[in-house]
Amino acid sequence: MNLKNFCDMPDKDIIKGFSRLGRREKLERASSFASDPGKAAEIAEKYRHHDTGVQKLHDGFSENTLTNFFMPYGVAPNFLVNGKVYMVPMVTEESSVVAAAARSAGFWSDRGGFIYETNDMLKNGHVHFLWTGSGELLQEVFPELREKLLAGIAPITANMEKRGGGIRAVSLEDMGHEIEGYYRIKGEFDTRDSMGANFINSCLEEFAAILEDFAGSDERMVSGGELKVIMSILSNYTDGCIVSVRAECDVEEMAPFSGGMPPGEFARKFVMAVRMAAVDVFRATTHNKGIFNGIDAVVIATGNDFRAVEAAGHAWAARSGRYSSLSGAHIEDGRFSLEMTLPLSVGTVGGMTGLHPMARLSLDMLGNPGAGELMGIIASAGLASNFAAVGALVTKGIQAGHMKMHLSNILGHFGATDDERAAAEKYFSGRKVGFAAVENFLTKLRGGGKPG
Repeated sequence: MNLKNFCDMPDKDIIKGFSRLGRREKLERASSFASDPGKAAEIAEKYRHHDTGVQKLHDGFSENTLTNFFMPYGVAPNFLVNGKVYMVPMVTEESSVVAAAARSAGFWSDRGGFIYETNDMLKNGHVHFLWTGSGELLQEVFPELREKLLAGIAPITANMEKRGGGIRAVSLEDMGHEIEGYYRIKGEFDTRDSMGANFINSCLEEFAAILEDFAGSDERMVSGGELKVIMSILSNYTDGCIVSVRAECDVEEMAPFSGGMPPGEFARKFVMAVRMAAVDVFRATTHNKGIFNGIDAVVIATGNDFRAVEAAGHAWAARSGRYSSLSGAHIEDGRFSLEMTLPLSVGTVGGMTGLHPMARLSLDMLGNPGAGELMGIIASAGLASNFAAVGALVTKGIQAGHMKMHLSNILGHFGATDDERAAAEKYFSGRKVGFAAVENFLTKLRGGGKPG
């Protein structure tokens, strides 16, 4: 179908004013797009919460909400991080992520655990604008403009300053080497234990208004060129909010994780696998995805923004101009070390962390940490996932860990009973798991035959 024919189609399926409809009518309209509208509506209703108060809270998190999409909420015990033991909550649908993180955490808990450090945890944002005049003039007037910018946002920053935060720096950056006449005003913010997105964006929008007023009223600017603000927005590339985490032990201590391989050989293969991820973008992408299996799971569980965290992490991985591994591994003087540094901006107050009861439960389970401590816990979960994944890859392969959960999912698809599950787990303990193989096993078992 070409574009003209598409545009000429009747608009019977176009729904105007959908957001103003009641939930039931929205559900009816949405279900009509499914192959079985009645079944679709039934499933949606099944996953709504029976407690109207809880459901009303969930409905308020987003728009056009019909129901809920549940995700497993698990925990990984025995995380020893900076000398403190944590029970780490993890929300993920991917098989074996929690089990792998827990196994890794248990291994490192006997070897000093994970050690992290954070920096000043500054976040940044920009007013992006075009200027047709000279850069020298902008530099000349900027000290005066900076004073106006800081004075203008004083009412916004007052409460944050009472908590020890606020704006830490304002600078002018010339981006003309990328786009002619492109400049930006950069603000660096300390938002304490809050994620601070609304705070930062409010400051930046006020900056933009002050900048436009200054450009239109200062005689030097008026006669020197034309200024146009394009946008003002925080950056999720939080390179001033960095966490570093590491774990290390004697090479000979790695036997319990080496899959029967001599510890020295295991350690050398592990280090080489990480080196490969440093130079091969195909390997690096999957390698870093394994790190984010752990990071995202804790970020989601604590009500933080996993999309922002991932975006910053991947940008950091490409900061050299080539996408590379986020983690590094080394052997020196008989010691194996695994370390990682990345930007990781999270909050423990405000936003979803204060609204979602499960997010509050997660933070309570972690001992109600501040933002810096949470960064360390999350980074440790990411490094634990990395250690487990690479360790599996250089020994028995990644599928062995996945297959037990994969078998469970397939059995669920066929509605297996508890007895059938027990029989299947015994049968497939030494066999390859596949959809057809499990279906064949259940067919024979239910027919009274002997699977084989």
